[in-house]
Amino acid sequence: MNTLLTSHQPPLTIPRLWSGFTLIALALACFALCQQVQSATDTPDPGGSLPVSNTADGQLALGSLTTGIYNSAFGIYSLLSVTDGKFCTGVGGATLLANTADENTAVGAGALLSNTTGTGNTANGAFALFSNTGGSGNAGSHNTAVGASALFANIGAFGNTAIGASALENNDSSANGLASFNTAIGDGALGINVDGGGNTAVGVGTLGNNQASLLTAVGVNALFANTTGTGNTAVGALALSSNLTGSGNTAVGDSALQHNNGAPPNGSQNTAVGIDALLNNTDGNSNSAVGDSALSSNTTGIFNEAMGVNALLNNDSGGGNVAIGDGALKFNVSGFNNTVVRGGAAGFNIVNGFDNVYIGWGVSAGGPFDESETIRINDSAPQVGGTTSKVFIGGINGATVGGANAPVIVNANGQLGTGVSSARFKKDIDPMGTTSEAIFSLKPVRFHYKGDETNMPQFGLIAEEVAKVNPALILVDKEGKPYTVRYEQINAMLLNEFLKEHKRVQEEQTTIGQLESTTAKQQATIGELKKDLQTVVARLKDQDSKIQKVSDAMELSRSAPRMVLSNP
Repeated sequence: MNTLLTSHQPPLTIPRLWSGFTLIALALACFALCQQVQSATDTPDPGGSLPVSNTADGQLALGSLTTGIYNSAFGIYSLLSVTDGKFCTGVGGATLLANTADENTAVGAGALLSNTTGTGNTANGAFALFSNTGGSGNAGSHNTAVGASALFANIGAFGNTAIGASALENNDSSANGLASFNTAIGDGALGINVDGGGNTAVGVGTLGNNQASLLTAVGVNALFANTTGTGNTAVGALALSSNLTGSGNTAVGDSALQHNNGAPPNGSQNTAVGIDALLNNTDGNSNSAVGDSALSSNTTGIFNEAMGVNALLNNDSGGGNVAIGDGALKFNVSGFNNTVVRGGAAGFNIVNGFDNVYIGWGVSAGGPFDESETIRINDSAPQVGGTTSKVFIGGINGATVGGANAPVIVNANGQLGTGVSSARFKKDIDPMGTTSEAIFSLKPVRFHYKGDETNMPQFGLIAEEVAKVNPALILVDKEGKPYTVRYEQINAMLLNEFLKEHKRVQEEQTTIGQLESTTAKQQATIGELKKDLQTVVARLKDQDSKIQKVSDAMELSRSAPRMVLSNP
């Protein structure tokens, strides 16, 4: 339909350059004149016809057209200034009023009213892209505005998309042409943005006060208060909604990083994924929270890593913590450099502790008390000694650690350590005495461990039997039942008994030596006595010989013949 509307007023001459106030005043004047316009069916055709393929309906719609083609104008002064432009569509009073360029579409009163040379723009809504003009290159081109006053103040920025009432309303109001490549979807989204570029805002009020660049906000009021913070990403209602100048933050989830507002480097480089994750963070930086309410109470803590629902839930100023698992380090407030891996509220006892490492489901100190510089690995699991409890650590079997080393021991609570022997660690030091004699009542046995697939023969003692001899020689489990024998203590007792026996042997050897010395002296005396006796015997023999001679002589004298004189 090539139809021209006429009025009783003479044609207007419209200048090509407009000031903002002049344009608004002119737009109002145009709407006032509409009351005097009569329908084309009531007035004569002004004469002449539009170039082929153009359509106009409204007073002075396409009023300046010369050679332009495929333009459509519906409304008073719609596309009034176009001459040789093509592929433009204006629906509404004063739409594309000053336009001379190609491929623009405006639907709504005053939409793209000020555009002159900008191309490829689409405005749908009253006063959408109202101030857009254009310029050299791509200035004022390829913008899309859907909604009343969307991209209202944009002058020369390009490549913007605004969908929603007042979306990107003040974009490029400075006419610096820097506020390009923004996308705003939602009423008031990026509404205050002036020179920020490369932003994406999806949701009512998202990035509503932004002046920075390269931001992404998806969700109602996400990054709402952001002014100069850069490199932020917020996905979720109220995500990063209070952030002003913090930069490099990522918030995914309703209210994630909602109260973050520190000035860089504070309040920056945080990552929150989950509803209420890092909810109350204000000045903390370089934190990562993944899971609903993870690090939700953190305000100034830095360099924390939380993964799991309620992980590091109550952390406030603690820093350098790592919590992985639902409820991990849940009650930590100011503790630092703690690492807890696995869920089940592992590390729930840590509040102000530091340098702890917990690994395992529900691992804790076994009570509501804090601790520091402690390593716990699955020590809260039920003990099943010698059966299903197994630990495999590479790099140990077959490896040597040199001549100077200390054996690792385990106490009844599963704590690892090495035995210490220095007097500075001991008290009540007394000789063992007869205490070690208890080992003589022990009954060694041979046995096999239940669950031992190799069925290797074992040799040792039974803890229950040892406890009857001396309870100090065993360890009990967490239930108070006999668990293992303190073999290293038995070794000390054996040493004591060995030393006692060694002393007795030495004493006996001394006695034997003394006896041997006495015996030697006695033997020497006996030897002397023997010599004396031999001398006596020799003398006796000599005497015997002499006596024998005398005896023989006497015997001869007795046996000699005697003559008897007789007197007849």
